[in-house]
Amino acid sequence: MQARMQSPADADVMAAIKGLYKAMYSGGVDPRVLELVHLRASQINGCSPCVHAGIAAARKQGESDERLHSVVAWRETPFFTEAERAALALAEAATRIQDGAPGVTDEIWAAAAGHFDERQLSAIVLDIALTNFFNRINHTLREQAGKTW
Repeated sequence: MQARMQSPADADVMAAIKGLYKAMYSGGVDPRVLELVHLRASQINGCSPCVHAGIAAARKQGESDERLHSVVAWRETPFFTEAERAALALAEAATRIQDGAPGVTDEIWAAAAGHFDERQLSAIVLDIALTNFFNRINHTLREQAGKTW
């Protein structure tokens, strides 16, 4: 499948995106947790470029292949901490908001809040939102994994 269009490198847009990422990474969350969250949301949305890039970024952060291969089935594996599980559950609930899905329940939020402070939760929510943003752009433009970034 070929990309529908090439996005112009708009300096204002790129500066805004860099600012959002800077805010996200300054939120005090382990970068590996952020990469796991990004990967899980991208898997749910079927975004091959974000899955591809997310795996590469997680590896750069020291993430193991065993854990990366298990993100899709994180509930059924022993490889994730309770904090990581709470972040992954939050990512899933915030991503799956279509077709009457319940979204982020009080229970899911409380579990995440039990492991992350307010600043960290803000960073995780921003990570989820940015991932969903890029997943939708890539889907719309029919971007393919490994083609441009």
